[in-house]
Amino acid sequence: MIVNRYKDAGVDVNAGYELVRRIKGAVASTKRPGYVGNIGGFGGLFDLDSLGYEHPVLVSGTDGVGTKLMIAQKMGKNDTVGIDVVAMCVNDVLAQGAEPLFFLDYIACGHNDPALLASVVQGVAEGCRQAGASLIGGETAEMPDMYAPDEYDLAGFTVGVAEKDRLLSVDTPQAGDVLLGLASSGVHSNGFSLVRKILFKDHEVKLTDKPEELEGKSVGESLLAPTRIYIKSVLPLIKQGLVHGVAHITGGGLIENVPRMFGDGLQARIAAGSWEVPAVFSYLKQLGDLSDEDCWQTFNMGLGMILAVPAAKKAQAVKQLEEAGEKVFEVGQLADRAAGEKIVIE
Repeated sequence: MIVNRYKDAGVDVNAGYELVRRIKGAVASTKRPGYVGNIGGFGGLFDLDSLGYEHPVLVSGTDGVGTKLMIAQKMGKNDTVGIDVVAMCVNDVLAQGAEPLFFLDYIACGHNDPALLASVVQGVAEGCRQAGASLIGGETAEMPDMYAPDEYDLAGFTVGVAEKDRLLSVDTPQAGDVLLGLASSGVHSNGFSLVRKILFKDHEVKLTDKPEELEGKSVGESLLAPTRIYIKSVLPLIKQGLVHGVAHITGGGLIENVPRMFGDGLQARIAAGSWEVPAVFSYLKQLGDLSDEDCWQTFNMGLGMILAVPAAKKAQAVKQLEEAGEKVFEVGQLADRAAGEKIVIE
């Protein structure tokens, strides 16, 4: 009889084989032009030459889901965090003007439960389909001494491409550009350390609770709403030259992320109250006794992405975004900055 000492140490390679079997269909559903090969090789392949770019520049991004995973694991709902990890990466490369091409995921866990992890990867595949990117590979690491048996962590990596003369930079936005905010689905994947402190340390909130402020949804459902992916609605505008800048509103909220899309000579003037703030933020603000500044520098506050658009092209941009299913708000403008902060919310 063969004794598997690796399994005795807590790592079951057969569970890894079973996970690959379970996810093959999901991976195959993400194939797009340029995809080469099959899952299971030592590296993922992509044929850039097949896309027809004249002067391609590759744009890469990597990110994770953060402690939102702890909410998912507490609820036993693991089929949407994969969308989150894709969104965090592809929305970042979109902010540079790039089209996501492919994605790889990394899952670290204490115990490889093929059914549970396949559910996670199904979410990754759904995120890739929404982004138009191929899931060309990944890694699952079973580390029993690093994680508890019911814990896992999730991160990802994407590569996108743009024509060199279509890349967005801090030099592109101009004074007079209109700022268009695209609605978020909720908290997305940032600020969860503060969220968890408010809910579980400062109070004893249950994820199944349905406070009146959340309009019939449970706390857990509201928090796990997957991050929106804006590729299919925003990328066409970038390719048409309708967008001067893009800010993906992630960690640091509006205060940190909006100024990242333009140079020091400009100032973003944001009109508070010019967009709909999802109920989950009002609930967290009240429960956590948060100031407006706390919220602006931690959460997206209902705006997952902000675009700087030339005033003359605003109507066309809004029309196309709404036709693509986005809820769009005119939230401010860019102006020349003589002094003061790069962003003012008033």
